[in-house]
Amino acid sequence: MERREFVASLVAGGCAGMSVDLTLFPLDTIKTRLQSQQGFHKAGGFRGIYAGVPSAAVGSFPNAAAFFVTYECAKSLFGASGAFAAPHAAPVSHMLAASLGEIVACLIRVPTEVVKQRTQASPSSSSYNMLRATLTEEGFRGLYRGYSSTVLREIPFSLVQFPLWEYLKTLWSQRQGHTLHSWQSAVCGALAGAAAALVTTPLDVAKTRIMLAKAGSAAARGNIPMVLCDVWRNKGLPGLFAGSVPRMAFISVGGFIFLGAYEKIRRTLL
Repeated sequence: MERREFVASLVAGGCAGMSVDLTLFPLDTIKTRLQSQQGFHKAGGFRGIYAGVPSAAVGSFPNAAAFFVTYECAKSLFGASGAFAAPHAAPVSHMLAASLGEIVACLIRVPTEVVKQRTQASPSSSSYNMLRATLTEEGFRGLYRGYSSTVLREIPFSLVQFPLWEYLKTLWSQRQGHTLHSWQSAVCGALAGAAAALVTTPLDVAKTRIMLAKAGSAAARGNIPMVLCDVWRNKGLPGLFAGSVPRMAFISVGGFIFLGAYEKIRRTLL
C-alpha cells in the first residue's frame, strides 16, 4: 500500500467512524439498556440517551481509522499473493482482512466501549467518573473486560458484512457497467450491515452482559457460552435477540453512513 492510500484510509476511516457513532448514539444507548441485566427501565429507559457520548467521541476516530488501515493493507497484501489473487478467492481475502482489522481496532474500541456502556446503563454518572471508578475497582484490566467477547462478536460480524458489501458492490457495478457512486456503496453497506447485525445479536447480548457485570460475578469472568446459556434459561430466544431491532436499525443506517462516507472521503483524497 502506498503512503497516499494509507493516509486516505486513515483519514476516511476516522471521519466515517465519528460520523456514524455520534449521529446514531441514542439508538446505541437504547440497545445497551434493552440488553442490560437490570432491564430497560432500571438502566435509565429513555432518560439521558446521550450518557457516555464523550467516551464514544474520543474512541471513534482512532478505532475506525485503525480498522480501515489494517483492512486495506491486508486486502492489498492478500490480493497480491498467489493464493488469494484469483477472483473466486476474493471473499476469503476480504474475510481475513476484516478479521485482522477487527482484532487491531478492538484494542482501541474495548476500553471506550466499557466506559460508554457503563455510563449508558447508569445515566446519573459521567464518563469521567465511570472511567475513574473502573480503574479504581478493577485497574487497567477492567478497561479490557469483554475484549475476547467483543472480538468474537466483531469477527463473525465482519465475516458477514465486508464480503457481502464487496460482493453487492461488484454485482451492482457489473449490472450497470461502471464503478458505483458513493451513495450506491452506502446502500450496499446498509444491506450488508443489517444482515450481519441480525446474525450476531446473541454475541452482542453476551458482550453487553459481560461488560456490565459486577466485578467478581460469574458473568464478569467473560465465559461467553455460560452467559448465553444463562440468558437462554431466563429469557429464552427473545433474550438472546434482545435489542436486535435497534441494533439492526443502528447498524443498517450506520453502514449507510459509515461505508458511504468512507468511500466518498477516500476517493476524494485519492
